[in-house]
Amino acid sequence: MTALPKAFEADQRHETLRIAGQRVDNPRRIAVHYPWDGRVVGSVPKATPADVARAFEIAGGYRATLSRHERASILQRAARLLVERTAEVSDLITLESGLSKKDSVYEVGRAHDVFMLAGQAALNDDGQIFSCDISPHGKKRRIYTQRDPLRAISAITPFNHPLNQVAHKIAPSIATNNKMVLKPSEKTPLTAFLLADVLYEAGLPPEMFQVVTGDPREIGDALVKCPEIDLVTFTGGVRVGKWIADNLGYRRCVLELGGNDPLIVMEDADLEEATNLAAAGSYKNSGQRCTAVKRMLVHESLAEAFAERLVAKTLAVKYGDPMDPATDMGTVIDEEAAIRIEERVTDAIGRGARLLCGHERRGALYAPTVVDGVPREAPLVMEETFGPVSPILRFRDIDDAIRLSNSTAYGLSSGVVTNRLDYITRFVQELNVGTVNVREVPGYRIESSPFGGIKDSGLGYKEGVLEAMKAFTNVKTYSLPWG
Repeated sequence: MTALPKAFEADQRHETLRIAGQRVDNPRRIAVHYPWDGRVVGSVPKATPADVARAFEIAGGYRATLSRHERASILQRAARLLVERTAEVSDLITLESGLSKKDSVYEVGRAHDVFMLAGQAALNDDGQIFSCDISPHGKKRRIYTQRDPLRAISAITPFNHPLNQVAHKIAPSIATNNKMVLKPSEKTPLTAFLLADVLYEAGLPPEMFQVVTGDPREIGDALVKCPEIDLVTFTGGVRVGKWIADNLGYRRCVLELGGNDPLIVMEDADLEEATNLAAAGSYKNSGQRCTAVKRMLVHESLAEAFAERLVAKTLAVKYGDPMDPATDMGTVIDEEAAIRIEERVTDAIGRGARLLCGHERRGALYAPTVVDGVPREAPLVMEETFGPVSPILRFRDIDDAIRLSNSTAYGLSSGVVTNRLDYITRFVQELNVGTVNVREVPGYRIESSPFGGIKDSGLGYKEGVLEAMKAFTNVKTYSLPWG
């Protein structure tokens, strides 16, 4: 068993709320466990609704006056600090999430990009100019636009990317001079506190980013109903996302609610490329990504050869101790999640699917698993299975592939492996998803590009640095006499 890094012994990770620069404690605590062996690696307070209300009252009453240059400098300094502290930050991500060190180091790099790109975007003038004398009914005037920050933003993030999910909320918020109160997942809250301290060190006024933790059943109402909140940005499960939409009242929301993303392998696909994409898309981050490959839709003429190659690549994945630098894949978030995955696969086998490899569990560690011939109605492929499973489904032709891809409640992303332009055109036009990636995994993007889904994956509003900056602002127009 890998020793716990000394910097993260439990008695040193007694975290406190970050409210307007003050560290607020509470005797009621939530323990944070290392999924690999169950050790306690820290604890966080259970905030009260009054704590949350106070944070939003402070945020709503604070007027941010940072110039574009100052915002960009803070964001770029935070990016540098994260890279300088990669080992420390990635250790903490691994300890609270069970993700392998390979995955947590990669996550620090992605978060660096989020802050760097947000810093660049903060420098861009996003105003517009409209001449009014373009018709006989116009006047000699010009209309100008500017984007103003909101009163307060409520951000709620999930466990699967403890750093990068938070970065995608707070970096656009800083870039637009907003004030945000964050509630990270109670399963992986420690990294959010570390990030807050990095941002304060980088020069961010603490009123612009506050962090509260607690039981969602106790503070959920406050997180969406405090009067200062103008927008709720949430990444997480469908049930909670729809509860937020039903309860937030007269305010905006940006919801990213997961996916059931297919990798569609057509009859002209290169099998080596297709199976490389399938393995990488299924097992990175322990399969716990909304854009992970959740279903492999393979043309029936290639299915046997595809399955054989995928099994070989799956067996080559080294899984186990997350802190071992050689480990490719660590655990899922906890034993309960691993049991759910195990039960889904067992159910699919009972319905006639063939287990080709994996389906072994030890605590929160679930082996990379390939099952072939999965029935189309099996919960394994109809619901979002959040773990390292590769279910193979066969289809007859492109019409069948499109129908099968669109058959679930989700519509986040997709990957297509083909060289035929007629196929590509149809997939782009007919797949009911937010993204279609050709010869790439469904999750491919850069941190500034638009990202989001439809159906049960979201309301069609996009995340990504640039889209989030638009969502986090109000457009104000003003006009002047001209000419």
